[in-house]
Amino acid sequence: MRIKRTTPRSGITRRTRLIAVSSGLVAAAAIAIPSANAAPTPATFSAAELNSASGAVLQADVPGTAWAVDSKTGRVLLTVDSTVSQAEIAKIKEQAGDKAGALTIKRTPGTFNKLIQGGDAIYASSWRCSLGFNVRSGSGAEYFLTAGHCTDGAGTWYSNSGRTSAIGSTAGSSFPGNDYGIVRYSGSVSRPGTANGVDITRAATPSVGTTVIRDGSTTGTHSGRVTALNATVNYGGGDVVGGLIQTTVCAEPGDSGGPLYGSNGTAYGLTSGGSGNCRTGGTTFFQPVTEALSAYGVSVY
Repeated sequence: MRIKRTTPRSGITRRTRLIAVSSGLVAAAAIAIPSANAAPTPATFSAAELNSASGAVLQADVPGTAWAVDSKTGRVLLTVDSTVSQAEIAKIKEQAGDKAGALTIKRTPGTFNKLIQGGDAIYASSWRCSLGFNVRSGSGAEYFLTAGHCTDGAGTWYSNSGRTSAIGSTAGSSFPGNDYGIVRYSGSVSRPGTANGVDITRAATPSVGTTVIRDGSTTGTHSGRVTALNATVNYGGGDVVGGLIQTTVCAEPGDSGGPLYGSNGTAYGLTSGGSGNCRTGGTTFFQPVTEALSAYGVSVY
């Protein structure tokens, strides 16, 4: 089975572009003054208004931003990194116009970047990523999924840094917009349906608050929780990816494409990018694996 590539190939420079993130906390104290007046009722926004505010952030096109609707507050949570200036925040608010009040703006530590460099390390011609999930087609052909910004422009993949042990070739790639790709296995390399020893038996979309586990070839295994669904990230240079799972799990360059899953063996996503590191923490984003499975007609096993 040959799966048609969904995006044009691009150069390696896209992969090495980094977009960074930092945060600060501002504490304020005030003396309460008794008043007979009731506190004002917080403004509420309709789904259409929230969509409009989200669209305004996209139109402003500021690299180093990520946004998603926060179901708890009924606002659009806009996360910005240290490369985003006050002038650029003002630009976003101006673009949002009378919907600017629907935005909650938060800075986060570190730098948003596509984490190039399941688990095991996989090597293309000039870069390293991580294997996501082993999958199988209806005909029995076996593949693995990884990030689309990894497969974008890649041909043959290897299991060693010396690039002497070929394991397969890119059969499909979708980036930007999405961030998933698929590689068809060749040779007799072992292809277990596991992630760090956890048997992966199904795929699903997690809920906000779900505890999740991530594996990567740089930092190994780490856990955290889901903070938002359907997040959009602007990595810069036209690399905007939507529909992502936002989490508190740490990650670093080289972890791209690695698996996000639950301890019960449920596959959730593929590592796309994020900020920070595994010493101080950060914010990370994952391509939902269900979308990739559907696009390529394959399943976990």
